[in-house]
Amino acid sequence: MTEAGRHRRWLILLWSLAAACVLGDVAKAQTSETGDLSFELVDPKVLRVCADPRNLPFSNEKGEGFENKLAEFLADKLQKKLDYVFFPQATGFVRMTLGAHRCDVIMGFPQGDDLVQGTNPYYRTTYALVAKAGSGLEDVDTLEDARLKGKHVGIVAGTPPATNMALAGLMGDAKPYPLMIDTRFDNSAQAMIDDLAAGKIDAGVLWGPMAGYYAKKAGSSLHVTPLVKETTGPKLVYRIGMGVRPADQNWKRQLNKLIQENQGEINKFLLDFGVPLLDESDRPLGAETAKKTP
Repeated sequence: MTEAGRHRRWLILLWSLAAACVLGDVAKAQTSETGDLSFELVDPKVLRVCADPRNLPFSNEKGEGFENKLAEFLADKLQKKLDYVFFPQATGFVRMTLGAHRCDVIMGFPQGDDLVQGTNPYYRTTYALVAKAGSGLEDVDTLEDARLKGKHVGIVAGTPPATNMALAGLMGDAKPYPLMIDTRFDNSAQAMIDDLAAGKIDAGVLWGPMAGYYAKKAGSSLHVTPLVKETTGPKLVYRIGMGVRPADQNWKRQLNKLIQENQGEINKFLLDFGVPLLDESDRPLGAETAKKTP
């Protein structure tokens, strides 16, 4: 690390310590004055969301993502004003947003990730295979399928299905796309979909919400198959909740209560964006069945 880098790190540390002291006093005052369960918030009257400014279908600065819609819904339920702290969701995202007390919740975070304290999950989804309609690959539901041999399959490097593809012997013909990007300038999912449309790849493996979103935008020309039948490599199904600071126990409990009471409405937001929802037995949830917890 350079001297300038060490200096910046030291300044961030000092700022964080000072902020923690100030926020501690603010929290005590808010608790006694309002009795609000969300006394751990930076501002008890504002739902401050940490979000990526350009990362559809999740969020953007125009409020067009499903995490934006969910944030609006929760703010209304909490009777709070909604505000955002935008930062590219790459290296340093948690540290510079939630960890710096600039905002109070990350709307989507995989269960089990120790960077944050997770709420109860509000959806369960999986990586999926995206293929053109009529390609003969529409019903491929595992990366071990022989029909993928010799095919050019797009994969975001460093994601769990890359391991499955390697074990299935597909990496020699695969086309990798970068994982860690600045979403203000790059979009690996969009690049993969563009290559699929142009015939540069035969299929692509994407995180389910992205796969469903881009396929829905494309109409009937793309088909999405959830990858829930893998027998080797990591399982590709994940539960997604919200992320809060480790110390914010009351805030987490309040969010858990909101998730439990409003699961049906939350599912509708997700399905409207094409997110492939799964139940605990890996069966797809549709509009009629997605009424309870995932």
